[in-house]
Amino acid sequence: MDFQYILNIIPILLKSSLKTLQLTVVSVSVGSLLGIVFALIKLQKNRFLYMIGYLYTWVFRGTPLILQIIFIYYGLPSFGIDLSPMQGALIALSLNSGAYMAEIIRGGITSIDKGQFEAAKALGFTYMQTMRRIILPQTFRVIIAPVGNEFITMLKDTALVSVIAMTELMRTAQTMYAAKFSIEPYMVVAVIYLLLTSVFTTVFSKFERKLSVY
Repeated sequence: MDFQYILNIIPILLKSSLKTLQLTVVSVSVGSLLGIVFALIKLQKNRFLYMIGYLYTWVFRGTPLILQIIFIYYGLPSFGIDLSPMQGALIALSLNSGAYMAEIIRGGITSIDKGQFEAAKALGFTYMQTMRRIILPQTFRVIIAPVGNEFITMLKDTALVSVIAMTELMRTAQTMYAAKFSIEPYMVVAVIYLLLTSVFTTVFSKFERKLSVY
């Protein structure tokens, strides 16, 4: 094992990990917004709206993420939509995250006591006011743990965007391996992923404990 080589590649891989973090944060953030929208859609009594939400979560939860990435990046140009690797990666990851977040948020909303909906209605709140002021703030406290799991999962799943030549942590390691046929880059990447997941697991755990006080 070449320790000097490992020391030389660590800064490069750490720099690439910033791209991995960027992909994760943006995709989960956009996915959360999509999740709220589609969670509310799936809770509607309107059959047409429910089917739209159902089809969205069914497709993106029922097909492999790597297939979604490939279809969006290589398939959309057939419809005249050309994307950069970064754009393709963000769209695919965000849509995938949104499907899972929709189910997480929907589950959180349904866990809130129905009496609070009735009380809000008695006070003259509209449906959206009830959700924005009463239900969603409580839902966010309930879903911290599953949201943390989704974030950690997405952090690892960003490695799949290497199939469209998106230069992030895993793609950088693949390039290094191809240049020297040395396993060291993958070993360093494994350690970086372990450190990142450990840090964010701790952060979400502390956040969850803090909110549980209230």
